[in-house]
Amino acid sequence: MAVRSLRCTAQLYHNHPAWRNGLRGADCAETHRHGFFFAIIGGVKFDLHIHSCLSPCANLEMSPAEIVARAKSAGMDGIALTDHQSARNCPAIAECARRAGLKCLFGMEVQTSEEVHTVALFDTVDEALALTEWVYEAMPKRVNDPDTFGDQPVVTWDDDIVEMEWRILALGCRRSIPETSAKVHELGGLYIAAHIDRPNFSVFSALGAIPENCFDAVELSRTADESVWLPRAAGYAATRSSDAHNLDDVARVWTEAECEFSVAGLRSAFAAKATRISERIRFI
Repeated sequence: MAVRSLRCTAQLYHNHPAWRNGLRGADCAETHRHGFFFAIIGGVKFDLHIHSCLSPCANLEMSPAEIVARAKSAGMDGIALTDHQSARNCPAIAECARRAGLKCLFGMEVQTSEEVHTVALFDTVDEALALTEWVYEAMPKRVNDPDTFGDQPVVTWDDDIVEMEWRILALGCRRSIPETSAKVHELGGLYIAAHIDRPNFSVFSALGAIPENCFDAVELSRTADESVWLPRAAGYAATRSSDAHNLDDVARVWTEAECEFSVAGLRSAFAAKATRISERIRFI
């Protein structure tokens, strides 16, 4: 296959009012929205759900290098790469993040047998790739049709395409939520229920509730009304992530915590329910 480049540029758009007003870090005063605490203070700010060009539904501009550049420009302290059913672009983003001085976790968005989207996060690329192989074993052995599902390029840190993933990453796997939770924790990772507010591929849409003893935290989508969804997720730490599939969405929302940006640090913050989430995006 001929080597092709994915690199492109675009103007950063960030939606949070504190950024529009030119405020940063501890300069932003605390506010209250719908009875929930929002703040931008000390600690780490991170986006834990970002897709690269490997995800068939993501824009091809989502190269690891561009993702890291956008996250840095948006003031993120850390990010996580979470492509559908695969961590094969994690080696590339690990090198990009290292060169940029940005902290990074590695993982994937696993669609389980219940047709629920879940996010697995790890400290190392090897752990994420181990989960990838475990998920691949339980996926249909059908060859991807790019015209139907989209391209799935595996890339290098400098955006060269080295291979096209042949499996259909848009499909789910035969692993259940309890099975996936056990495997993620066995590998040392964190397990998060993705976009719990959405009308499809969420724990509430598919199951009506959050399965017990499976998740370390829950994720609210960019537009989720926290006054509605935080009570429904009572007992769990809340995160808000971009679920970015294109560059303009990277770090448009985020989570903060007073912790080290690592699996151990986040696990402690989640256990203490000591996370803070940015305000939701409102469409007029």
